[in-house]
Amino acid sequence: MALHDLGLSMAQKQLTPGESLSEVLFGLIMTLTFTLGAGILTRDDPSAARDLLVATVGCNLAWGIIDGAFYVAGQVFERGRLARVGARIRAAASDEAGAAVVAEELEDLVGLAVDPAEHADLYRRVSRYVRSVPPRRVATSRADLYGAFASFWLVFLSSVPAALPFLLIPDRPWLALRVSNAILIAGLFAIGWRWARHTTLRPWLTGLTFLVIGIALVGIAVALGG
Repeated sequence: MALHDLGLSMAQKQLTPGESLSEVLFGLIMTLTFTLGAGILTRDDPSAARDLLVATVGCNLAWGIIDGAFYVAGQVFERGRLARVGARIRAAASDEAGAAVVAEELEDLVGLAVDPAEHADLYRRVSRYVRSVPPRRVATSRADLYGAFASFWLVFLSSVPAALPFLLIPDRPWLALRVSNAILIAGLFAIGWRWARHTTLRPWLTGLTFLVIGIALVGIAVALGG
């Protein structure tokens, strides 16, 4: 399996659509911030645009690695947090007291899927089960590493289309920079349209919303010197 296919396959298996969306948007907006800033900085020296874009891809590479590390840390933290909830349930004086701890954790989620009359019984059953099994060890898993790679790959891959115009139009870097910006802006729309399919939102409206908000965020970043 090619590295590209491996990364996308891991993203589908290891990350939720919302997590994948965040990673791709992060990469697109970061790259677009750099390329728009490059347009301002290279007005008098257009030949420098390509060097700046290479630096942008390198920056996304670095941030992809950092984001992967954050993903692992976040997964371990969440398991540790749940382990602490489990410890509170086991330390409770009774199943009913443990059920109250379960309710604190699950009420918002369960309330959307279970009849209110069944909540109390469900919480007691969860409490009894947790109190009957030993605590699990909190450690980094292989799935965490796969998820970290998927996070890295999505951030890095989102910056690659921005480099293509510089390979296809090497003798006109200013034009290549404009085409690169257009590709990234179109990417914001495409990502919004793609991920709307996981929701009840309208794809075209969602794509336009992502495009407008993304450009607004980039404008703020550029204005603030980001």
